[in-house]
Amino acid sequence: MFKNMMVYRIGEGWRPSLEQMEQALDAERFVPCGASQDKAIGWVEPRGEAHGALVEAVNGQRMLKLKIETKGVPGSVVTRKAKERGAQIEMAEGRKPGKKEMKDIKEDVKMSLMPMAFSQESSVLVWIDPITHVMVLDAGSQAKADEVVTLLVKTFAGLSLTLINTHMSPQSAMALWLVTQEPPAAFSVDRECELKAADESKSVVRYVRHPLDTDEVKHHVQGGKLPTRLALTWQGRVSFSLTEALQLKKITFLDVVFEAMSAGKDEGFDADVALATGELSKLLPDLLEALGGEMALG
Repeated sequence: MFKNMMVYRIGEGWRPSLEQMEQALDAERFVPCGASQDKAIGWVEPRGEAHGALVEAVNGQRMLKLKIETKGVPGSVVTRKAKERGAQIEMAEGRKPGKKEMKDIKEDVKMSLMPMAFSQESSVLVWIDPITHVMVLDAGSQAKADEVVTLLVKTFAGLSLTLINTHMSPQSAMALWLVTQEPPAAFSVDRECELKAADESKSVVRYVRHPLDTDEVKHHVQGGKLPTRLALTWQGRVSFSLTEALQLKKITFLDVVFEAMSAGKDEGFDADVALATGELSKLLPDLLEALGGEMALG
């Protein structure tokens, strides 16, 4: 649960009850693609149980789950079938179809093949902290996050979301930590990073399972190659990769976290949510502080 984190600040004044959220989510419930439909998006049960709640409350935190289904026909197949149909028209009518007609033929071919297309499914967990007014998306790309945010704003009247910004950019902070070899309190630098030149060369240096407290790394940074991602561990409990866009990727909860949880009898969805949100809700303030604090919206 939660391999990635994109963190948004929830605008003032949005405080719906669970009942109000459930009603709004139900209006945008996921419906699978129809025969000629290439994409479907909507909310499903976070717990994975049919006919269950669309919003789950665990330890005061709220969890949603967005499901996306896409169907596609390979472009090469569409092009080949369209050319075959164009050739048939030429033979039957003694003329070549024009550009507009070929475009229409391609669209018609695509629609005719869509019922036979394989579908791909993906999902995105959404975590809402109603106390701190933070929303976290388990999205691996900004494009996917934008898609989720678009449906969130459509689903919930009065909801506004803004990506959290900090006084010090993640890139500047990561560069400083690598040059000084002094990570911020509560964090340690791990053995993976990516450095990219800011000049026209766009040259990239990647370190994997390699010590970063070396003169070589320091010289790369001082020479103009800036970190685009850096592996960190928080409090010896959670490892992750911080990106220049303030995204957390490759989130891993370390053994010490599970050892602390093993004493309890609770298992499954509630335990997973409690573990993930419990750790990440403490990690996030430390990370924002390490980046100079959150920049107020203005």
